[in-house]
Amino acid sequence: MEALAQLRQYFTKANQSPLERKLVLKLDFFILTFCCLAYFTNYLDRASITQAYVSGMREDLNFKGAQLTTVTTLYAVGYLIGIVPNNLLLTTFKPKRFFPTMITVWALLTMANAAARKPTDLMAIRFFQGYFESCIFAGTQYILGSWYTKSELGQRTGLFTASGLAGGMFGGFLQAGIYSSMNGLHGLPGWRWLFLISGIITLPVAAYGYVFFPDTPHTTSAFYFGDEERQLARQRVPLIESNEPILTLRFASSLLKSWPFYAFCTLWILGNCSESQSNQSLLNLYMQGHPERHYTVFQLNNYPAAVQGVGVASTLLWAIGTDIWGRRWLSGYYVALVCIANATMILVPSSIATKFAAYYWAGSIYCIQTTFFAWANDSMRTKPPALRACVLACMNAAGNCFQAWWPLRGMYSMVGIGAGMAVWTTVLLWKDRREAGRSEVEVEVLEGVDGVDCREQVDGPDKVGKAV
Repeated sequence: MEALAQLRQYFTKANQSPLERKLVLKLDFFILTFCCLAYFTNYLDRASITQAYVSGMREDLNFKGAQLTTVTTLYAVGYLIGIVPNNLLLTTFKPKRFFPTMITVWALLTMANAAARKPTDLMAIRFFQGYFESCIFAGTQYILGSWYTKSELGQRTGLFTASGLAGGMFGGFLQAGIYSSMNGLHGLPGWRWLFLISGIITLPVAAYGYVFFPDTPHTTSAFYFGDEERQLARQRVPLIESNEPILTLRFASSLLKSWPFYAFCTLWILGNCSESQSNQSLLNLYMQGHPERHYTVFQLNNYPAAVQGVGVASTLLWAIGTDIWGRRWLSGYYVALVCIANATMILVPSSIATKFAAYYWAGSIYCIQTTFFAWANDSMRTKPPALRACVLACMNAAGNCFQAWWPLRGMYSMVGIGAGMAVWTTVLLWKDRREAGRSEVEVEVLEGVDGVDCREQVDGPDKVGKAV
């Protein structure tokens, strides 16, 4: 009964005042609309390179050997280089200007892919594209953690990550539609049209951000917020003040002495490696390389879309569930199970249907993009914004360090990743609970000495408190 009551309260918002409900509605509309559309186009671009490859680009550009792997690896390297500096820049420059500028550049680079004449052209373009696209994932995680409370964060993070999966899923349908209706139009093959249209779709998103993105609660000047709403937004997620410059040895020292830096970076390394079962277009390549069955271009572009479809459903279910009942760490144990079971299903001799089932089930691993980053945001609510932004970025960077070369490993390694995920989730859960208990003790000491109630500031992100 208690679980049902929590579920009812979550969806009816019975614990929120009319002003707070109005504020959250505006946040959902203006922040999530922009961030979800940006991530949608980001994933649309990521999926486009594989869709183009199996739809004629390989033959037109005369790809040889592992050149596609080189193209994707260079993208990953550019992405990796940009993650941390881009996220720190969000704490210095207004996100309302920074995000749209980066999106505009990557939209132009997406269209530049259509002009490639050889694989080396794509290698150069994709490297810089990776750098500019690196701002959106970790940056949005930082922004969402700045606006939403602990009981709201999972669902919003889930919608954000699901939008990226929808972009990957839509890419297959888009390429299939372009191939059937635009292939050869004005002398251009369908795969070139795919890059052009993907870039054109992205530009209006950047324009929307320039006008409507609200920055952060303590810097916003958005015209659609009233004074009471601005004040409430700042009280809902109090700011931990820090005047410490970010480009100093002192800041680096505080980062390296912070337990979330090591704990969550390690967690996301394991998480990102586990996602290789779903985000490396393995089903596309399995279908294309099947020794006995021949799949059409339509099938190659559409069948794998269900992997992202499973990811969307899993992401939203885990996001809402962990908002209502907590325990974001449960997803770590679930993914550990999926990694081991899926790798086994793919390794052992089995039917084509079993292989397809394994690849589709692997799509559910995407849920940890939501749960792990929301867990990190929850654990660092009492940390200065720059430190939180840097840890979130380092999480993403650490995972991508392995993502650049991990796809070269085999399914046997995924069994080890699954086991490691279960062990590290247990370690992090123990540490997180221990630190939460220590924060409670510190609050009690402060109350006893000063007679000041600091509880809302330290361990009550779902309450209304004052900035410190």
